[in-house]
Amino acid sequence: MEYVTAVPTPRSEAAGPARSGRRSLAVALLCGALGAAVALLSSRQGWAAGTVAVAGGDFPLTAKGSDVTGVPAALAIVGLAALVAVFAVRSAGRLLVAALLALSGAGTIAAALLGVSDSAALDEKAAQASGDTSATAEALTHTAWPYAAVAGGALLLLAGLLALRYGRLWPAMSGRYERDGTPRPRQTRRVDPDRPEDLWKALDRGEDPTGPDPA
Repeated sequence: MEYVTAVPTPRSEAAGPARSGRRSLAVALLCGALGAAVALLSSRQGWAAGTVAVAGGDFPLTAKGSDVTGVPAALAIVGLAALVAVFAVRSAGRLLVAALLALSGAGTIAAALLGVSDSAALDEKAAQASGDTSATAEALTHTAWPYAAVAGGALLLLAGLLALRYGRLWPAMSGRYERDGTPRPRQTRRVDPDRPEDLWKALDRGEDPTGPDPA
């Protein structure tokens, strides 16, 4: 009686990590781009509203997210840049950039949560509207946009954590190099020695017009 044993081939062994790398890459790109967009959008929306008493009645006041704190918008841009930079570096550099991406998300969450009930921006607007430096905003209301910034920060944080965990499996941008790290052969153009303009163009490209013709 013959027994058949299934021995996994190297290709099947490498299929699992490769599949995980592609999946995590797609999720990280989606989460990072969406998180940065949400954080930037929310910073341009109204976070709080109120009124201040002036001559003739109550004057309405509104404060955008950028008035309350500029941290979420700034960190969203940093996180988006870090997401792109992940593919431009390798090894330890990739880990550092991924950590920056994660920290950008965490910082966005913290800043947005601190701005949920902040009234300093409205008080400043109340002082400007009334001409009284001691005036404060009244009838305060807050919107849900700070929580949208929190959600955007959470997506950035998730993208950073994925980059930290699976970044080593992701491809890197390579201009002159192949996947194995060897330089690509430089392509040369055929030069006609009977045409002086071709000779000058070859010299401008750093080629030797007197060398053998490329195969």
